Amino acid sequence: MEAREIKVQYKLPETVDSLLSRLTENGFEAYVVGGAVRDILLSETPLDYDVATSATPSEVMEVFGQECCHPTGISHGTVTVVIDKDAVEVTTFRVDGEYGDARHPNQVQYTRSLQEDVKRRDFTMNALAMRSDGTVIDYVGGIEDLHDRLLRTVGVPKERFEEDALRILRALRFSAEHGFRIEEETSREIFLQKDLLRLLSVERIWKEFSRTICGLYCATILRKYFDVFSVFLPEIVPMRGFQQHNPHHIYDVWEHTLVAMTHTPPELILRTAVMFHDVGKPPCFEMGEDGIGHFRGHPKVSAAMTDEILKRLKVDTYTRETVVSLIRTHDVPLEPSFKSVRRRLAQYGEEKVRFLLEVKRADIAAHSAQSAYRLPELTEFEKLLDQVILEKQCCSYSAMAINGKDLLAMGVAPGVTIGKVKKQLLNEIIDGILPNEKEALEARARAVWKDMQEFRNE
Repeated sequence: MEAREIKVQYKLPETVDSLLSRLTENGFEAYVVGGAVRDILLSETPLDYDVATSATPSEVMEVFGQECCHPTGISHGTVTVVIDKDAVEVTTFRVDGEYGDARHPNQVQYTRSLQEDVKRRDFTMNALAMRSDGTVIDYVGGIEDLHDRLLRTVGVPKERFEEDALRILRALRFSAEHGFRIEEETSREIFLQKDLLRLLSVERIWKEFSRTICGLYCATILRKYFDVFSVFLPEIVPMRGFQQHNPHHIYDVWEHTLVAMTHTPPELILRTAVMFHDVGKPPCFEMGEDGIGHFRGHPKVSAAMTDEILKRLKVDTYTRETVVSLIRTHDVPLEPSFKSVRRRLAQYGEEKVRFLLEVKRADIAAHSAQSAYRLPELTEFEKLLDQVILEKQCCSYSAMAINGKDLLAMGVAPGVTIGKVKKQLLNEIIDGILPNEKEALEARARAVWKDMQEFRNE
């Protein structure tokens, strides 16, 4: 196939431009390749730049010197070149051998041909190369596919996925992020080769899946490729088609989840919480005598199931624990009153309360119209929350105008007793019964301490 070339106006970072120039000045071909070129053509700013060259790793090190080169991926022809503290991966044109683990080639063979190199790449949109002058070279129809917003493998889809099973998830992730349609044969092969995902490490799976669920079009991809995701998330299988038989719901459990995802900000903790917030509903289902379905205790069951899922995927502790906590409490009422706001802040802290607001908004937005009245209540709750935070109203022991030393000085017994007195005072402050003023708190503390002593003497 003859190469198609187009010219784009784009200024490469100085480090990358200098690297390309030095390689070409020394008689080698050198191009920016892969995702960076794709992003440039999509008018997006690349996160990083990879360079492919006809120079072998030893020749790259001769050009830039041993002190600037690090053989970070030398077995696959990659040298990391550091120029002015900026690191760029430089990989020799290569032809991959057989893949023994559905992830990495057993061996690679260097080539001087850019055309041979691009044939081994995953998708046409990632098989483009760009010279330093902005000339984009395309041997596989990637420019046209980008224009048509079509995701297609380079060559035969079956071969590409068998070489590297992660490409299945990369295709779904990119489509979820950018809304690209997956070409028919590529899509069909994704379903046929889905069990190859069992060969991947859970860390690789989570890295791609976590980006997929944060994509703008994640619901579309989760819906269409449900059977693929269920390979590593078997817990979602009972959700699809599970009718809720409840006037507050118009969708089955899975569709409710997908609709809720579309109403969730694209933040990992929030999307993950909403993704699994009802995973425990099917085992909790009960049909009432009135013909209405109930899911008593499902937040607790969903939280426990999610904890196991995220542990299995080796998700970091903070993300896992925060998500599990949000799921466990996603049915906790957030009443629009200062008392309720202060109470929730005392229980959960500001970060979790704000997370919980977003989870509940998304959840309610995917209910029937009978639940719509709850959305304005959440808006009012948030306004009160902002006011409480702005006014620094007392919602914690550390914010109280009295502390343990003050209570000891008043004669309150140390240890558990001080804790009980402080808890009583904080509860009365939160409920609006007691002002957070030292004099008032001291007077109330004396009364509480006196009552405790009299109770013991009875």
